[in-house]
Parts: sequence; C-alpha cells; structure tokens
Amino acid sequence: SAKKAKEKGLAVGIGLQRRHEERYKDNVKQLQDGVIGDINLLRVYWNGNSIWHRARQEGMSEMEYQVNNWYHFTWASGDQICEQHIHNLDVGCWIKGMYPVKANGMGGSEMRMGGDRTLSQIFDHTFVEYTFEDGTKMYSQGRHLKGGWSNVSESVHGSKGTCDVARAIWPFEGDPIRIRGAGGGHYQEQKDLIETLHKGEYYNEAEYGAMSTFTAILGREACYSGKEINAAELMEKGRDYAPGIDDYTFSSTPPVVPGENGEYPVPAPGVYRPFA
Repeated sequence: SAKKAKEKGLAVGIGLQRRHEERYKDNVKQLQDGVIGDINLLRVYWNGNSIWHRARQEGMSEMEYQVNNWYHFTWASGDQICEQHIHNLDVGCWIKGMYPVKANGMGGSEMRMGGDRTLSQIFDHTFVEYTFEDGTKMYSQGRHLKGGWSNVSESVHGSKGTCDVARAIWPFEGDPIRIRGAGGGHYQEQKDLIETLHKGEYYNEAEYGAMSTFTAILGREACYSGKEINAAELMEKGRDYAPGIDDYTFSSTPPVVPGENGEYPVPAPGVYRPFA
C-alpha cells in the first residue's frame, strides 16, 4: 500500500500523532544525537483504566454485536497492544531508528469486564521484552484495569543519563533539560497533512505505520503464545485473524464465535499457536 501510494503521488497520514508534536520531535533528535550517550534500554507504557462495552441489542446479528464492540475482539482491534499501546511502541522504534527482531512476553485476561468472557476475548494486561538487532531491549507494559496504576509514557536509559520523552532529560552530569515544545499532536497531524496537500509536497507515513503495527503484533503473538517469536518468521507465517474480510457483511459469521457456554475463546499461553 505504501509503495502504491508513492507511485500515485498520494499523501498518507496514519494517526501516530506523537511524530507530529514538537516536543517529541525535538527530544527524539537530541536522543539520536547522543544527549544521554548510548541507549541501553527503552521502557514504553500504556497502563490505563478499563474500557467501554456496548450491550447486545435485540435482533442484533453476531457480526453486528462484534463490530459494535470492536475493541473486544482481536480480529477487529488487534487487542490493546495494537489499538492503543502502538503509540508508545512507535516512539521507541522511532528513537532507535529500527524495529525489533524478536520478542518474548506474557499476559492474560483476569479482570476485563469483571472476568466475564461472554463479553470480550482480548487480554487486559501484557508485558513484552523486545530485542533490537544491536541487542538493545525495549520493555513494554500494556494494561486496562480499573483502580490500578496508570502510566502512559516512554522512557530511555542511556550511558550518560535518562529521559522521559515527553517531559525531560536527566543527564548524570549537569542540570535537567526540560522539554519545551508544544504537544497537541492530534491537531498538529491534521494541520501538517492539510498544509502538505496545499503545497503539493505529499508525504507518506504508511511504511513506518505498518512496521510499528507489526511490532505491536509481534508483541501480542509473544504474549498470546508464551513463546519467543522471531519477527522474520512471523512476517512470513503469521496467522490471518479475519480471512475473507473484504466480503464480510452484517449477516456473515465472524471469525470468532462464542462456545456452547456463551464464552468467547481467550488465547491460552503455552497452547496458542502463533503461526498459520
């Protein structure tokens, strides 16, 4: 898709808005220029509250119900790590200028919807250890839990200091460097795209958007399976969660349906198979 867009001269904006915020752009450049030395470790978090659910309405088909509750089904949302936590993962990969080559992880569904698996099939917590080609690690936490600790951030540990990417840099020697740039990425990405169209200088974010999405998928499959997953192997042999999706209608049978007990299948680490 990225290649076709380039060939047609199309502008593509993808919604990873942190890349449009001045504070992120300025700070990422400083990190890449070595302000805290060699990067040894990255930590990216999206730990937040529980999410919405829409009740099943009389006369709804199963497909209508799942589309109305798209977040709760892996085939529709990709799970929290893909739908939400991708923003933090993208920042980590942006800083490194590369994408992980493997991942291992753990996770499960303990308290989502009060533990009622007739309402949702996705995990409510994940932890992933990503490894980049140069050996650098990126630790990822994702969680939805009412009453739990919330943290949405990206942190970097280097040989000469540490950094909270949206807040400040703390060199081991010298004063902290406060991040001064503006936020407002949701607005800025729209402004950037419109201005680009007016100028005729079309940019294309599809490639890094696809690779950051794949990074999230890599982490999800590591958590679902409980195994270490090689990125190249997953790219070649990964599962298709929605076969024939182009032909889906509201009367179609969704790719996942509840069992006889009314519960949706939740991936079981150690049993789940990540490859087709």
